[in-house]
Amino acid sequence: FTVDYFPPIVDDAYSYGAIAAANSLSDVYAMGGRPLLALNLMSFPMGLPHDIMVDILRGGYDKAKEAGCLLVGGHTVDDAEPKYGLAVIGTVEPGKQVTNAGARPGDALVLTKPIGTGIITTAGKQGAAPSEVLQEAIATMSTLNWDACEAMMKVGVNACTDITGFGLLGHLSGMARASGVTARVFLSRVPVLPGTWDLVGRGIAPGGTRRNMDSMAKVVQWDPSISRDAQTVLCDAQT
Repeated sequence: FTVDYFPPIVDDAYSYGAIAAANSLSDVYAMGGRPLLALNLMSFPMGLPHDIMVDILRGGYDKAKEAGCLLVGGHTVDDAEPKYGLAVIGTVEPGKQVTNAGARPGDALVLTKPIGTGIITTAGKQGAAPSEVLQEAIATMSTLNWDACEAMMKVGVNACTDITGFGLLGHLSGMARASGVTARVFLSRVPVLPGTWDLVGRGIAPGGTRRNMDSMAKVVQWDPSISRDAQTVLCDAQT
């Protein structure tokens, strides 16, 4: 049973709803589970056109339907800033659930989506992201982790976590700490969304990414060749 919701990260209301729902469902997939039931959680300014609320909810509904998850109601409150997400119940066969605490020395790390969404969506809010760059980020964020979960359960893994607000290195450090291991990341092998390097080179990054960098300062041993921009990307707050 998991819950997640956040303010809009893109201007299109339908896409925002789909992204928020996919994000909420990811915690279930990360444990090897199947989403079963979900409830909408929405804060919305009553002064905004209700068509926007409808589009957000429609985006969330369509994504839950794609996941085979029943969206069975929810709750709304009047708030100055829109926020949306889902509370999700999933099922997993007892004994087959995957946690972030089972990683072992010698394990290979597999990342199922490219990173850079925090940098790109921040650029989008500033009107600095090219349309094609933003659209690819939206497509990535709204893609369910269903296939990755199916592959994970078929192959068999020791540990898994989703990569969200604390970024790649933040969630990896959580896995390493819970598992009693360390991890080595090679920058050249990390998939990054097109356009990310150009945007971070222009100094664009969300506040959450900068906070992640501060929190990782005492955790990560950076190779001297890793630039400040590269550190930013590896700590970028994801959706």
